[in-house]
Amino acid sequence: MIHPIPPGTRDVLPDEMRELRRLKAALIEVFEARGYGEVATPSIEYDETMARADGPDRSSYRFFDEGGELLTLRSDMTVPIARLVATRFAKAEPPFRFSYLAGGYRAVRPQRGQMREFVQAGVELIGASAEEGTVEVIEVLEAALDAAGLGRAVIGLGDADLYRQLLAELGVEEEARDAILSSLATHDLVALEQGLLAAGIGAEQAQTCVQLTQLRGGREVLEQARGLGGAAVERAATQLSETYEELERRGAADRVQIDLGLLRELGYYSGAIIEVYDPAVGHVLGGGGRYDGLMKQFGLDLSAAGFALYLDRVHTAQLEEARRG
Repeated sequence: MIHPIPPGTRDVLPDEMRELRRLKAALIEVFEARGYGEVATPSIEYDETMARADGPDRSSYRFFDEGGELLTLRSDMTVPIARLVATRFAKAEPPFRFSYLAGGYRAVRPQRGQMREFVQAGVELIGASAEEGTVEVIEVLEAALDAAGLGRAVIGLGDADLYRQLLAELGVEEEARDAILSSLATHDLVALEQGLLAAGIGAEQAQTCVQLTQLRGGREVLEQARGLGGAAVERAATQLSETYEELERRGAADRVQIDLGLLRELGYYSGAIIEVYDPAVGHVLGGGGRYDGLMKQFGLDLSAAGFALYLDRVHTAQLEEARRG
């Protein structure tokens, strides 16, 4: 008799479990060597805590406890760690460096590799200067990818505020703006262009916006972006250029690709954002970026940045890399 499990979940058997354990140990060793202490937080948080970061389309599993309090299964670790810093380290001297290996849960449609239950490994750097924090987090991410044996993995570097500011600059109303940003986050360029046109953007301007999302590469793409014009583009290009130059100075830019079509689905990011790709697999392996505004929601005016890797996807990429030699 077959006893099914819910879609978006899976069983892990002994051989794979041993491989995952080695991967986890390698990542934690990297994090600890860089000064990131491992923490754990409850799988269950109060809903109002997690709601500070969720966008309009909430993906959390929510339920009531025996006292009528609304609880949430955590959907990532950034929000719980922001809460932890605000409650346990409010009087301590920053910066704070934390790492984690933890499960998360999202109410998604199990398609295109999305999982309802997953394990993430990552770091959070809270209280460092904005540029210094972004660059350090990318350096730790590169070390983690090397430890996992993913020498061909690429880190995309973009700007979370670019399209929000660009759409405001073009006079797009907030409701239409959210739908357009959702299309961009899922890389649906057809829906993106249709949304721009429906919002009253002229055909030429809509095509310029779509063209902007296709710019990726080295620093040269920033000059191409500037050629398209606009204050939002100029601001993003200047900030990305400063970050990329610092990565070059530290010898950490070789696997970083500027990607002006990048937009993270989680709404708390602001400024620099990152995503990890590997040519051996078709899924994003992880991502992160800056989230200064989230810390302010917890009462702390601190810069913050971090990343998370999906362990299942990293493991799949390891196997593919090994198979291809």
